[in-house]
Amino acid sequence: MTERLQIAKNWLPRYTGMPLDKFGDYILLTNFRYYITKFAEQFGCDVYGENRPMQAATNVDGLTIINCGIGSANAATIMDLLSARRPKGVLFLGKCGGLKHETEIGHFILPIAAIRGEGTSNDYFPPEVPALPSFKLHKFVSQKIVEHGLEYRTGVVYTTNRRVWEHDQPFLDRLKRMTCIAIDMETATIFIVGHHNEIPRGALLLVSDVPLDTDGIKTEKSDKRVTKEWSETHLQLGIEAMTEIDEKGEEIKHFTY
Repeated sequence: MTERLQIAKNWLPRYTGMPLDKFGDYILLTNFRYYITKFAEQFGCDVYGENRPMQAATNVDGLTIINCGIGSANAATIMDLLSARRPKGVLFLGKCGGLKHETEIGHFILPIAAIRGEGTSNDYFPPEVPALPSFKLHKFVSQKIVEHGLEYRTGVVYTTNRRVWEHDQPFLDRLKRMTCIAIDMETATIFIVGHHNEIPRGALLLVSDVPLDTDGIKTEKSDKRVTKEWSETHLQLGIEAMTEIDEKGEEIKHFTY
């Protein structure tokens, strides 16, 4: 364990370019550079890691945001490396595809669980172990959404390693049978690796496409619209929720099975 911790302490700055003592107790994860840029502009803080695999920034209140990249492998990597800092809470701000009629583009989703379809999480726990968030963290996020006069959905998210699956009919039929509310590429991994490393974690997902509809598959044009109309709100909800947790000093306990 000591050797593993030393590796994480060495690799977290190596991957992000940010010194270990610059990381705060509360972390926002994203896989979009736009979120890092807006965060840095809002708080006037430096962005580290311009020439690294990941970028990071920390504001004056000690809230850190990290662009960890796309996919479950990157999600597992950052959740392992964050064990070097042992943050008090990690919130993933990701995008997802809505799989039900009531999940429209621009809606927010707080997953109550995630199905481990990505495979990466099998390196950490047997398949029978559920991928769950820290519910107290989600309580703060849900309160912020309501304070802003917004709605959100809850349900189970399916996490996959596959990026191009929209025309695979057997896969689509399987998704429908599992009755998931959305699909993404990181949530289950973040939940499971967070559980493995005893890091409190959650996810606030923004519906960016509705891939089961004929014209609902994400394109560059449609994604730009989502970014323009909803991403700043998405980011602000994460900032306010994690800042309030820090200010109230409430511990988000981690329970093992």
